[in-house]
Amino acid sequence: MLQSFIIILREGFESFLLVAVILSYLRKSRQRQLAPAVYWAIGVALAISGGLGYLLFKMQTGSQDVIEHYLGPRIGPSLTWFLANESLREAVLGVVAIVMVLSLVIYMWRAGPNLKERMEGRLGEVSVSHPGWTAFAGVFLFTVLTISREGMETALLLLQVRSPRLIWGALLGLGAAIAMAWAWAQFGHLINVKRFFQVTGIFLLLFMAQVAIYTLHEFAEAGLLPNSEALHTATEKFSADGLYGKWFSVVMVGACAAWLLGAWLIDRLRNNNSVNPAVLANLNQGR
Repeated sequence: MLQSFIIILREGFESFLLVAVILSYLRKSRQRQLAPAVYWAIGVALAISGGLGYLLFKMQTGSQDVIEHYLGPRIGPSLTWFLANESLREAVLGVVAIVMVLSLVIYMWRAGPNLKERMEGRLGEVSVSHPGWTAFAGVFLFTVLTISREGMETALLLLQVRSPRLIWGALLGLGAAIAMAWAWAQFGHLINVKRFFQVTGIFLLLFMAQVAIYTLHEFAEAGLLPNSEALHTATEKFSADGLYGKWFSVVMVGACAAWLLGAWLIDRLRNNNSVNPAVLANLNQGR
């Protein structure tokens, strides 16, 4: 439940900020007439993400007999064997999730400080340079791609959460994301967005480490690795219900809390060591 909560909280708040940047640019550039393109794009992107998530879920949990009976004659024996092998399906989806999430987290860390400027530059290209319906279509497609990317990342991450409490965590995360978005809109100067994305990024990286172990476990169960039986037994303890796996969420939260505390202490030390020049000048005059 904690994992799905953090995933929805981060991805939901990140999506809100991306939409806020788009709408803010349209308002500043006096192109409010293009705002409906953003709202339509959000609906389409949510539909695309939901459809993709449902498709991946059915692919991950599909019955072997159903796949072989209905899809076998249409897709050939090789693809049928892949889709009918549940362990292999879950392993491949795990690899896709790891690659996509790592690339996006690293991209956000590197491009985050200049992301707003990049987005506004791209929006300027598709809206100002091409007025009329072309601008409407450009803003619409830009928003669809931006939000769909977050939706696909969310779908792949949630597929890796193997807990019956996933729904409750996702609902709580959605509520927290909405509350945080409202708080940012009202009291943006009090929320350290940079720290939020840093600590949730660390959480996702640690979660991907757990997914990597589980993916190795599934590849071993599918019999595709050397010494598959030994690897399957060795990684069993790190599964969601394993001896070590059930404590992994606690370790992730503890690591993130320790990092956040360390970052807070460093910021406090920096603030204490930095002396305001005006204050220093007044002290010198007093002497």
